Amino acid sequence: MSTTGSMKSWSPDEKIEANEIDDLKKPLLQTPQDVTVGVVTPQINDIKSSSWVKIVESKVRSLNGVNGIMESPLDHRVAIKYVPNSITANKIKETTEETGFRVDELKEQDISEFRINIKGMTCTSCSQSVEHALQMIDGVTKAVVGLALEEAKVHFDPKLIDTKKIIEAIEDAGFGADLISSQNDMNKVQLKLEGVHSPEDVNVIISSLNLTVGVNHVEMDLTEHIVTVSYDPDITGPRSLIHCIQAASNGPNVYQATLYTPSGKREMEKANEIRMYRDQVLFSCLLSVPVFVFSMVLPMIPPYGNWLNYKIHNMLTLGLFLRWILSTPVQFIVGKRFYVGSYHALRRRSANMDVLVALGTNAAYFYSLYVVIKALISPTFQGQDFFETSSMLISFILLGKYLEIVAKGKTSIALEKLTQLVPDKAYLLAIDTDGNIITETEIDTELIQKNDIIKIVPGAKIPVDGIVIKGKSCANESMITGEARPINKSPGDKVISGTINENGCLLVKATHVGSETALSQIVQLVEAAQLARAPVQKLADHISRVFVPIVVVAACITWLGWFIPGEAGFYPKYWIPKAMDTFEFALQFAISVLVVACPCALGLATPTAIMVASGVGASQGVLIKGGDAMEKAHKVKIVVFDKTGTLTIGKPVVVSAVLFSKISVEELCDMAIAVEANSEHPIAKAVVAHAKRLRQKSVSCTEQVLDVKDFEVHLGAGVSGKSNDKTVLVGNKRLMHAYNVPIRPEVERYISENEALARTCVLVSINGKVAGAFSVTDAVKPEAKRVISFLHSMGISSIIVTGDNWATANAIANEVGIDKVFAETDPLGKADKVKDLQMKGMTVAMVGDGINDSPALAAADVGMAIGAGTDIAIEAADIVLVKSNLEDVITAIDLSRKTMSRIWLNYIWAFGYNILGMPIAAGVLYPFFGIRLPPWLAGACMAASSLSVVSSSLLLMFYRKPLHVDST
Repeated sequence: MSTTGSMKSWSPDEKIEANEIDDLKKPLLQTPQDVTVGVVTPQINDIKSSSWVKIVESKVRSLNGVNGIMESPLDHRVAIKYVPNSITANKIKETTEETGFRVDELKEQDISEFRINIKGMTCTSCSQSVEHALQMIDGVTKAVVGLALEEAKVHFDPKLIDTKKIIEAIEDAGFGADLISSQNDMNKVQLKLEGVHSPEDVNVIISSLNLTVGVNHVEMDLTEHIVTVSYDPDITGPRSLIHCIQAASNGPNVYQATLYTPSGKREMEKANEIRMYRDQVLFSCLLSVPVFVFSMVLPMIPPYGNWLNYKIHNMLTLGLFLRWILSTPVQFIVGKRFYVGSYHALRRRSANMDVLVALGTNAAYFYSLYVVIKALISPTFQGQDFFETSSMLISFILLGKYLEIVAKGKTSIALEKLTQLVPDKAYLLAIDTDGNIITETEIDTELIQKNDIIKIVPGAKIPVDGIVIKGKSCANESMITGEARPINKSPGDKVISGTINENGCLLVKATHVGSETALSQIVQLVEAAQLARAPVQKLADHISRVFVPIVVVAACITWLGWFIPGEAGFYPKYWIPKAMDTFEFALQFAISVLVVACPCALGLATPTAIMVASGVGASQGVLIKGGDAMEKAHKVKIVVFDKTGTLTIGKPVVVSAVLFSKISVEELCDMAIAVEANSEHPIAKAVVAHAKRLRQKSVSCTEQVLDVKDFEVHLGAGVSGKSNDKTVLVGNKRLMHAYNVPIRPEVERYISENEALARTCVLVSINGKVAGAFSVTDAVKPEAKRVISFLHSMGISSIIVTGDNWATANAIANEVGIDKVFAETDPLGKADKVKDLQMKGMTVAMVGDGINDSPALAAADVGMAIGAGTDIAIEAADIVLVKSNLEDVITAIDLSRKTMSRIWLNYIWAFGYNILGMPIAAGVLYPFFGIRLPPWLAGACMAASSLSVVSSSLLLMFYRKPLHVDST
């Protein structure tokens, strides 16, 4: 829609500086000095504020050949665009250092980066194999693979290699790969075309776009009629490109273009993967359960299992035949993925869990197949098959994988919800050279370009980062800065994308759009921190690399140790059972070694404990995202707490109300309600709610709100109005001073006492006299002090890192018993504090609830998000406290400690069976005591080891919280 704006121009007192107005008059499309433009990003030491960046910017911008400088709104770094023919990167570095700042590193953007979705990774060995394969590629400078995210970030030199060859290298290593995004995607847009009917139409559109200033590259999908355009955001943007396509219309050929957003291909693949695992588990169980019943259940019930002993031919029974028929599809159809994974692992000269599973199940299956063949051809053979072992193992492993993927899928969508903070639509204003508003048009937020003027109505979300050029209001920036109180905004102030305009209409000039906004940079920081894998040792994977070859060698030595002496007659012939020869006799010992040493118990030691502990934690309000978080939490030595919404409730409430005159409480409440009811400020809402509760306790309770005339909002001070012919002021001391209302000593004393407690005092003046006051605070959670004390008893220290002011932070710290405080800290500063603690050798846990906490949550060894917090915080965290109760911080750490103790006990069981079982299976006791471990008994021992590990893990189901706090 397009309508004439109701706001014609701004008043002189609201005008910003002249240079800003000049900027508004500049055309959106400007001719660049040169087509060839380089970009350099200096790492400038000691820069701590935007004002310092401006010093560097003013110096460098004066250089001939420098086209532009872009400032990062979060980390105060700069990207400098320059013409290589006019100036060199070293000259830029020298000029920067002349301002007094040291340049530690000068990066010329010859290196590109992109993110890939990796398919088929099952363990740490897989992620390490992908990382190794990427790092071996000529032209790849850096590669980081995240197993949990199933992603890789690759830095490469585009002059030596491209993305297609990198993806081919990953596929050659045995994994699937799909491109997620590249560095160039930040300045790339896809447009859906309409009115294109012939190749001539395509050529006209491509030619028009290529001739547009600021367009770097154009690609056309002829089948879908989708054009992909790479552009310079400082020169042009999506809206200008759409206008360019529309302007290319000629006669009857009318072209239209709209933004095209590709459907969620990755989400569809995830859903298909979950469905595939579910179907495989169901199919496997459908065949495995009868095998188990025929093998282990019915033979124990003689009347019902006798039919299984019916002999088909020689010693081949009906039960053995059915078990073979049913287990074969499980082994080779359902278990195909283990064969494929093993093949690729062995080709890479490594051994992952696929190799272990394939080795164990193959040993059981092929020995059982040997029993089938022997029973078919021998009238006297007596043997035990292990078809139920191979089929049930595959079914159990697939079930665990299915549950893991389902759980992982539920926690991976929160990051995508962050984009919902940015509104879908925005109001674009067109202005004339005098600053008068000509038109107001509603457009998609993605079409906003730099230097656009956007109208932000009260209660609306701010779509881009920008500078206020007209209007006054308050903005709720708690999701970015951590400051609970709305921030006053007036001409010249910056606003942040995703924050909320509380009241008042603002006109904002866009300075950062798309991927350059603070919100987008926070997302990028979280993704980078999540990919930065902590050096957590995966015991089972490391041991399995040595364990598998050792077992295979031991089995071969066992076979040779019995076969060669047997053929040479070194031991008596009567040692060999009937219907067997020396080869089969030795083979049974070798198979027994393989089966008894099957690493299934070793593989189950960690995941079963993690699975049970995760379930127990979830039932008690603690969601733990995988084994890494569980493993790291038990090492925590220091917990970093955010303040607002974490240690405190996060909602302003009135804690006390006093009278300073002879008026009644009812009249004070009526006047406060009448005036504050017209304000949208959170503190005003808290005052109204408290006054209404006081009013309801009086005898003359009424729901009617008094009429107010001449209502006025005083930004940063309070509100005023007239009710019942009385002038009412509700606000702080500044408002009282502005209206010359005297503040008596008892009022000053009340204010001082509450400010010492970091409370906000709301004064109520009636007809020029302070009649009463309300004390407002963000109350500390009832359990906070007890939780901090309990953490200290566990040997864990605590600190506060918050974006709030020092007075509030220190008061809260004193109240809950925390000694160390860092206040007025931005999101990057919080992450830096966490890293500083880590550099001192501490394992750090971070507890927070807001978007501003997400970089620190991701950077910490263990991030804990309050469940009532934002989706981005929950996504960045390793542990989510569903009930928003701080006692669950203790529960998470204590549960981790109990779980790790249980895992080590599981390893003792697993290794104990192998260390004792392998020598016996190899026949060490047979020459002396006649004791040997046939394969079926070896399989029983293997099952017993697995059963003992699982039973040990199940004991975690009896876990109870160490601390219960009544928060009512």
